[in-house]
Amino acid sequence: MAPRSQIIKTIDELKYTLQYFAEKGHRGFDCSRSRIEKMADWGAALQPLSETLKEIRSDLGDCQRCRLARHRKNIVFGAGSPKAKLVFVGEGPGFEEDRQGEPFVGPAGQLLTKIIEAIKLTRKQTYICNIVKCRPSGNRNPETDEINTCFAFLERQIAAIQPGYICALGAVAAQTLLNTAEPISQLRGRIHHYKGIKVIATYHPAYLLRNPAKKRDVWEDMKILMKEYPHEV
Repeated sequence: MAPRSQIIKTIDELKYTLQYFAEKGHRGFDCSRSRIEKMADWGAALQPLSETLKEIRSDLGDCQRCRLARHRKNIVFGAGSPKAKLVFVGEGPGFEEDRQGEPFVGPAGQLLTKIIEAIKLTRKQTYICNIVKCRPSGNRNPETDEINTCFAFLERQIAAIQPGYICALGAVAAQTLLNTAEPISQLRGRIHHYKGIKVIATYHPAYLLRNPAKKRDVWEDMKILMKEYPHEV
């Protein structure tokens, strides 16, 4: 019998193939979103209950699953506590993150650190990661097929950590986690849910660097987060 990890890998590869054909317009077999999601459930059922972040990173390997691998310097997997109650999810690595192999270490990351400290936490007490693990060239938004290819690893990271709260930074992170096309301006300011986890959506720190007046909105979002678990933040 094939090892469990190999079965999961085979299911993932088949799912990515169906996604590719669906995006190319092929309809010779069932490439519907519902079918692809059903296959994701097959893999989830096979995931070991005690999967660790280290094991997920090992499975990711020297990932070549999408075009983002062509120009990256480093895979940026994630950083922080594997037992974090709060996970921050951004869009994707930038220049400095790609160079260092760590999430949110550039100017936007410095601002995120200040936001975390403002809610009486440290970066080491949280977990920080992104929707995609490799830098999109020119800091463009990741494309749909790139997100679909990488998202399963983020899902596994979240399942391994089992946080109580997720803070989605920016439209790409919020829309992907919540499976919606609503703009970030409408998603922020209230509690959402992802697989039973409470989600706060807010503006990305890089956006705040360009639009400092929006920092007040982010602080209002952080106040909602702190109100949710006042004895933990």
